[in-house]
Amino acid sequence: MSIISMIKIGITGQAGFVGTHLFNTLGLTPHKYERVPFDDSFFADDSKLESFVAKCDVIVHLAAMNRHNDPEVIYSTNINLVNRLISACKVVKSKAHILFSSSTQEERDNLYGKSKKEGRNLLEAWAKENGSPFSGLVIPNVFGPFGNPYYNSVVATFCYQLTRGEHPKIDVDGEIKLIYVAELVDFIIKLIDSKKDCADDCIGTYHVPYSKAITVSQLLNKLNQFKTNYFEKGVIPNLDDPFERNLFNTFVCYIDHSSFFPFNLDLKTDDRGSFVETVKLNSGGQVSFSTTKPGVTRGNHFHTRKAERFAVIKGKAEIELRRIGTNQKFVFSLDGSNPSFVDMPIWFTHNIRNVGDEDVYTIFWISEHFDSSDPDTFFEVV
Repeated sequence: MSIISMIKIGITGQAGFVGTHLFNTLGLTPHKYERVPFDDSFFADDSKLESFVAKCDVIVHLAAMNRHNDPEVIYSTNINLVNRLISACKVVKSKAHILFSSSTQEERDNLYGKSKKEGRNLLEAWAKENGSPFSGLVIPNVFGPFGNPYYNSVVATFCYQLTRGEHPKIDVDGEIKLIYVAELVDFIIKLIDSKKDCADDCIGTYHVPYSKAITVSQLLNKLNQFKTNYFEKGVIPNLDDPFERNLFNTFVCYIDHSSFFPFNLDLKTDDRGSFVETVKLNSGGQVSFSTTKPGVTRGNHFHTRKAERFAVIKGKAEIELRRIGTNQKFVFSLDGSNPSFVDMPIWFTHNIRNVGDEDVYTIFWISEHFDSSDPDTFFEVV
């Protein structure tokens, strides 16, 4: 019986936008990948950086400076990070497969693009000299949940502004080529797997394909529609198109959950009884109903792709959310006498608990068919 060894993967820039998504996604298959922890402070300490490098079969070099008032600082910082990584690899005689995140700005006349292209060339030269695998990734504009506004992408900036009542402005209405962060992570992981036992053709440059080309004005128009329909009417857009789904999942992650939820529903009452609309949507999915007995908790799982809504129509309940990789919790109290709902962002563990003396009645909507064995569903206690 053969034993399959895990691939030990370290990510410089682990705490950054792409690094966080890659780190968390690798953690979904702990039998296959071992994550070697990294902290930005390692670049300032030779021994810590060398220790980190020595533990890795694969190093994904994401650490970089994207923006600064002085472009020379961006250039020197990024080149220095590459040189520090190469130096550590030489000291410990590493044969790790290094993947370097470059940018389509390589060909532009700016120092950021220059730093990425030169950094890729430096690492490729070291890999050829060292006989190590190397993958240079030329990546288009990346968007997705938890990106930093005014730093990572225009999508992050627009989502942040719109969910806070601000009015985004377009400086240049050009076309942008976008890739969703989960698509990029999938590309990286498949490349790692393909070079696990690489003997020949181990060095290459890969132009990561974009998944959507769109003008800035078209992008802003879509996000404005999300704001109008979702904020004012509680309407879920059509999520059949992968880009629309990914953009919507990104948008809702910028909502100030602590103040936006629970979202009160319009309860209509007359002599016949009461009526309330719990979900308005332009998409398919699955609607379910449950009763939960006093003291019982349901859930404790998270999704990486699916949108989900919990609407309490009877009884008293608490809904808890926690973003994966953090300790911050959101706790919402809902009462069926005033029907309301909470939507579950992707990458947030969530549950619902009956905190009253009678059964809680809940209506669930999820954007795709759900069952506990679905590969998009992962269980983790809040």
